[in-house]
Amino acid sequence: MKVVIAHNLYSSAQPSGENEIVESESRQLTAAGVTVLPLLRHSDDIGALPATRKALLPFSPIYNAGAQRELAGLIRRERPDVLHLHNPYPLLSPWVVRTAHRHGVPVVQTVHNYRHVCAAATYFRDGHPCHDCLGKRFPTPAIRHACYRGSTAQSAVMATTLAVHRPTWRSVDRYVALAPHLADHLKTFGITDGQIAIKPNGIPDPGPLDDSTGDGFLFFGRLTPEKGVDLLLDAWQRHADGDAGTLRIAGDGPLRGRVEAAAAARADVEYLGLVDHAEVVPGLIRAASVVVVPSTYADALPTVILEALASGRPVLGTNVGGTPYLLGLDPAHEPADPAPGWVVEPDPAALAEALAMARLRAAPLRPAARHRYQTAFAPDVLLRRLIELYEEVAAARAPQR
Repeated sequence: MKVVIAHNLYSSAQPSGENEIVESESRQLTAAGVTVLPLLRHSDDIGALPATRKALLPFSPIYNAGAQRELAGLIRRERPDVLHLHNPYPLLSPWVVRTAHRHGVPVVQTVHNYRHVCAAATYFRDGHPCHDCLGKRFPTPAIRHACYRGSTAQSAVMATTLAVHRPTWRSVDRYVALAPHLADHLKTFGITDGQIAIKPNGIPDPGPLDDSTGDGFLFFGRLTPEKGVDLLLDAWQRHADGDAGTLRIAGDGPLRGRVEAAAAARADVEYLGLVDHAEVVPGLIRAASVVVVPSTYADALPTVILEALASGRPVLGTNVGGTPYLLGLDPAHEPADPAPGWVVEPDPAALAEALAMARLRAAPLRPAARHRYQTAFAPDVLLRRLIELYEEVAAARAPQR
């Protein structure tokens, strides 16, 4: 089987679990005997583009001619069975779906966020959840609030892109929804049950549990309001210095100043800065006793939770987005027993109380965390399902080719 993996990698200044998942999944597919044909763009390359291409960049989310030519040539040369799309923005464009279909190639897309409807991709604005564009044929609120990169002009282009490509997205052969709430998101703009498969991400096995229990709490992610680092600091401030152990924070983003100030003011807060992902697993995660994921928005499927479970570390998260599903705490699905962590309301008081509780109860949950990973998110479990999806969509479109 030949599969085109199409992905626009996010900027290295904004580390993304999505990049890690795409790279890991590609390696796993190759190891399973699938021929992976990469169609990649990198946002880091934008600065080096020639002036003529930079001039066209604002329109790239709608249509990128170079990407379409490259994909068409790749299809003619390699005759792939499937195109698997991840993030098309800004240098690929959803038009790759139309190009693939024009050449008879079915398309699978993994849904990592909400950008089919929301220009910001988060359903989050000005510190609170936002669904103003949901159900609108043209998402004018995105322009009014400059939701895409804080720019009214770029938001106008992205809003136009969302309107233009609504039929494109409805034509995708199969969506991979990482969790049930993402399947619900897809249905809001006309995607049918038959087009959706629920399959979470998987990550490579870092190896069996060791004897260490770790110490303290770890936050690893973008330092932004929606990722909840300010919520975490608000909760942490409710404990006297040292009473809750140590909080280590790794990442970068607009709230870096607040994190640095907290680390300067308290002996129990350490700011590690922007770290290379290779240092996170097993290093930083196994050095902690609990990983904290205090998202204040419906985070699709935080990769750091998978990494924590794989390393046998329980997770303290909020009860929004994919976190309850990952921890087996979603009441609509089969519960994990025992659950490898806890979820609370995204509220400083609730989180502060949970931090104290998690510190005391973390060690006995290490085997439960590891078991949850092995049974639900190990590569051999999920890769088999992904290849089956490829085979299904390829067989369904075969008579049309």
